[in-house]
Amino acid sequence: MRLSNAELGAPARGAGDPLRALAGRLPRPLRFLSVGGLGLLTDFCIFTIMMGYAPRPLLMRLISLCCATLVTWRLNRALTFDRSGRRQGDEAMRYAAVTATAQGTSYAVFAALVLTVLGALPQAALMIGAVAGALISYNGHRLFAFAPRVRS
Repeated sequence: MRLSNAELGAPARGAGDPLRALAGRLPRPLRFLSVGGLGLLTDFCIFTIMMGYAPRPLLMRLISLCCATLVTWRLNRALTFDRSGRRQGDEAMRYAAVTATAQGTSYAVFAALVLTVLGALPQAALMIGAVAGALISYNGHRLFAFAPRVRS
């Protein structure tokens, strides 16, 4: 038995796009994890490169998190969540609120670890912080940022 795109939580648009077609066959949590993985890769790479030039982990992580957030917003909008029925600007503000909460958590965990037990391994602190943020991020985006608009 084949499930429909709606049952899989797949985006209904972009049928001619092979990447969206592939994403449409994957369950939403897997799409979210894939996008998050690309965001984490962006975060990790930018952080590591910048640490080679200026080893200031707290500042470098702020910059790398901003870059990763832009990547994940566009990919989640395109591949993970259905249209919410809101204007893109409104949706972006909701996304920013959820992301600020999730990334704030990620950054706080990172900072606590890098300033204490993982000062010599800032990339490990980054990964642990990212996992903490991901736990908040998925449900916040699913239930608030990209939740379908309720029409009265």
